[in-house]
Amino acid sequence: MECYVRDYKGVWGMEKLSVKAKYSFGVGAIGKDAVVNLVGIYLMFYITDVLGLSPAFVGTLFFIARIWYATNDPVMGMIVDNTHSRFGKFRPWIVIGTIVNSVIFVLLFTNFGLSTTELYVYISIAYLLYGMTYTIMDIPYWSWLPSLTIDQQEREEVSVIPRFFASLAGMLIGTFGLYMIDFFDRSFGGSGDRQTGFTVSAIVIAIIFIGTIAVTVFNVPEKPTNRNAPRIKFKQIGKLLAKNDQLVAFIGILLSFNLAMQIVNGVTIYYFKYVTGAEHLFSIFNFMITAEMLSLLLFPKLVKIFNRTKVFTLACSLVGIGLVTILAGGYIAPQSPAFIIVGSFLLKFGSGLSLGITTVSIADVIDYGELKFGIRSESIIVSTQTFLMKAAQAVSGLLTGVGLSLVGYVPDAVQTPGTVMGLRILMIAIPLIFAALSLFIYLKAYKLKDSYLSQIVNNLKEKNAEYEKNEENIQNIH
Repeated sequence: MECYVRDYKGVWGMEKLSVKAKYSFGVGAIGKDAVVNLVGIYLMFYITDVLGLSPAFVGTLFFIARIWYATNDPVMGMIVDNTHSRFGKFRPWIVIGTIVNSVIFVLLFTNFGLSTTELYVYISIAYLLYGMTYTIMDIPYWSWLPSLTIDQQEREEVSVIPRFFASLAGMLIGTFGLYMIDFFDRSFGGSGDRQTGFTVSAIVIAIIFIGTIAVTVFNVPEKPTNRNAPRIKFKQIGKLLAKNDQLVAFIGILLSFNLAMQIVNGVTIYYFKYVTGAEHLFSIFNFMITAEMLSLLLFPKLVKIFNRTKVFTLACSLVGIGLVTILAGGYIAPQSPAFIIVGSFLLKFGSGLSLGITTVSIADVIDYGELKFGIRSESIIVSTQTFLMKAAQAVSGLLTGVGLSLVGYVPDAVQTPGTVMGLRILMIAIPLIFAALSLFIYLKAYKLKDSYLSQIVNNLKEKNAEYEKNEENIQNIH
């Protein structure tokens, strides 16, 4: 049986979730993250090596575009928080965003036989539209998660489910993506340049995207919103974000860690193709995202045994050890899978623990903001998370694209020793610095953990109980 608890501002959260609802919510992440991973892992490769456009242009495009549509995220968050309908405030936007983004996603991997100059313009417009339309469904999806429950233990258990399915999608696309693209390219009469393969793969993934989101929409209950609830004004967004000190700390943690992982993801395919000379290691590296999935499954138990601070410290440490192991393998046995298996396992296991921590932390930041400002703004605060993801992608894309040009990268050619060293720095050294920075901020500036977090939760529950009591008294009087 599912029941609802309304907080003192009239926002509803689910106290107990059925197994069906928990996993139906998580299933939605399969399709949406399959889309994200095809774009995140292969788009730069597609533009440079299939379309033949300049890597410096791609890096600059990624930076400008992602900053542009990331600035739209808080606005979308405000729109979602101000949505009052009998279908809820999250569900309608998830449906709209999924359909529109699926179309743009397919167009992004279709070139229509355009000339080089026309392709520069076309790809720029398509990529801008892709990011903006993805925001429409991504923000309400992750905003829905903190509202499913306010119980800390259940929140830690529920939060890892969509992350697990997202990692599953990442593993499948990363491991089998090139094989899928090549298979479709051959099956549908491609010329061997992988263009047809990319287009057909995008169509298949778009269909999966719509289907898995449908599972979420139809099986996860959402209480109709109160049409008379106060609306959040645009001028309030700055206060809700900038004056929430724990949100600011969270931004530093998430941005730094995401920069580390996004840079790794952006350089990996070039690293294995040109540094180790063994492109097949790319698939092995991505298959080890199974370690990320394993760590997500173990996350609730590890937090119980230790605490969040120790778990996040372990996460960042494993990322560092994993990167150093991959670096060592590149010198000792460049084409051997042994170092890649060990290094990527440690890297991905640490990444999974970090995902668990940051997913539950954003919900805690929302609770903290509610107590501090008296307004619960799930979507506005969650929009900062998507903003940071895109900002990290923007910076990592710029570093990757411009970095490739600076180190003298030449597509489909033997790279010079200087270029190989530059790829090693991009792949290993820079991510190590950002992972260390993320841990430093978590230890020094972030307070929503352990005993202090328990105090916040208890205060929120007291407010909920007080609100319910007042509501009951009012009803009795009437």
